[in-house]
Amino acid sequence: MQNVAAFWALGLALTFPAAAGSAAAGDPVLAAMQDELSRSSSKLARAGTAPLYYLAYETTDVKEFRLGASLGALESDSFQASRYLDTDVRVGARQFDNTHELKGRGSWMGDAGRSRDRVPAETDAAALRAALWQSTDAAFKAALERYTKVKTNRAVTAEEEDRSPDFSEEGPAARHEDEADFPVLDKDLWRSRLKELSALFKTHPFIYDSGVGLEVRLADRRFVSSEGARLRTGNLYIRLSYQLISRTTDGMDIYRSRSYDGDRLSDLPSDETLRGDIARSVAELKALRSAPLVEPYAGPVILKSRAAAVFFHEIFGHRVEGQRQKRESEGQTFTKKLGQPVVSSFISVQDDPTLDRYRGTFLRGAYRYDDEGVPAQRATLVEGGLLRGFLLNRMPIKGFPRSNGHGRREPGHATVARMGNTIVEASRTVPYAELRRLLLEELARQKKPFGLVFDDISGGFTTTGRGGVQAFKVQPLLVYKVYADGRPDETVRGVDIVGTPIASFMKILAAGDDPAVFNGTCGAESGGVPVSAVSPSLLISEMEVEKVSKSQAKPPILPPPYGDKP
Repeated sequence: MQNVAAFWALGLALTFPAAAGSAAAGDPVLAAMQDELSRSSSKLARAGTAPLYYLAYETTDVKEFRLGASLGALESDSFQASRYLDTDVRVGARQFDNTHELKGRGSWMGDAGRSRDRVPAETDAAALRAALWQSTDAAFKAALERYTKVKTNRAVTAEEEDRSPDFSEEGPAARHEDEADFPVLDKDLWRSRLKELSALFKTHPFIYDSGVGLEVRLADRRFVSSEGARLRTGNLYIRLSYQLISRTTDGMDIYRSRSYDGDRLSDLPSDETLRGDIARSVAELKALRSAPLVEPYAGPVILKSRAAAVFFHEIFGHRVEGQRQKRESEGQTFTKKLGQPVVSSFISVQDDPTLDRYRGTFLRGAYRYDDEGVPAQRATLVEGGLLRGFLLNRMPIKGFPRSNGHGRREPGHATVARMGNTIVEASRTVPYAELRRLLLEELARQKKPFGLVFDDISGGFTTTGRGGVQAFKVQPLLVYKVYADGRPDETVRGVDIVGTPIASFMKILAAGDDPAVFNGTCGAESGGVPVSAVSPSLLISEMEVEKVSKSQAKPPILPPPYGDKP
């Protein structure tokens, strides 16, 4: 108990909020959260070997409707409602607490003073408070245990290069309530529509697997903290998608797919648009089945707009997340490059989760408040090619003492800095036809017989830690070979984009005037979070590709039964 007395003698006592105030009075869930927060924070403040100085609860109510159809028949039809609780406890002080990195044992704090539980979805105050009580007890005990470990670890390891505090001081705690509603759906109409669309693939026997899906997901978040934050925000995510799969004679699985995202049903395309897109995807898949393989190559390429957006998200975005500048185990690619060129001089990059549309297109990465109760903010990352900042949550880093509202997580994970809406812009652009002409010009300059155009990319991965090579791999789905001698473009297959980040970004020669949006879900140590990325098409002077790994399985011996002719 001597440690506790010492902390309080230093004047680190906190004023915790009183019981549920007017902001929570109209919401019984917020009221129950506030009541238990007040009880736990006051009772536990001096209950352990280190003082509790921060406590927060976040509940996420998820309502999800899913439909899936294949070859004219429904495969899945479900509705689920769940409520998740995340409890965050910090003991010690802002400068040094239980979330501090355990050096030499992996950098991530895992469950250091936090607890995740699935709690009753029905609004019963007694049941919810019981769940909050149990979760708080587990998180508090874990926080105390880890605090002892990090103190010992600090005493026997080298001093950190970045000695910033473990938790930032922010402005006045936010109070906001904005309830989101699940949309009214004509479920029978959607069942019929998906069955009809999925039946279109039956006329193409070279398609071995296919499906059409609808997902409507409402995430209703409530957040209260011992700093006085009381928030309720909701996001609605609607996605209509299709996928078709085939296999080449040499055993390579090939794919085409398309997703349409929105936060209202009117964002989704008409049947006429869908049928046209499906027809194009079928034609692309058919071309891929007979497309030649590409040998390893290094030379000029064009990343078309959505592919370029995925490229920047995967290769740049993760490397400017704040925690990667501080952790001793990270490669810290850009940590000491503030004010220095990191991409070509006409490129700027920002991340702005306050935008819910880009030129009329829905952005999946939008939110009002992050998962630490901080208002979403625009973060300038690159300006005129020069690195200007990082994505920040409430883990301060050297030179950046406060969050810029990018603390995010999937329920059940600890919060870290993550992307929201990553937007790549160019100060000078050209029409796509001119970008293609510049590609041919670059091929001639480098005396290359062909270049590559990456039309679609499924995703990829990048290594950022010191324990591995600072490299990336991106997985293209649709690639064209462009010949320097003027021969027609040729669909090719079987390559992954590989490289190192610092070299790649400085090789951007030109940008198109055709920005497009990629919407998806990004996975990292804080789980899967909705994200968007925007970019124009980019001409890059040199990019390396390598052969993709593939299955050795042969295609099916017999054609599908729906392909048999009477």
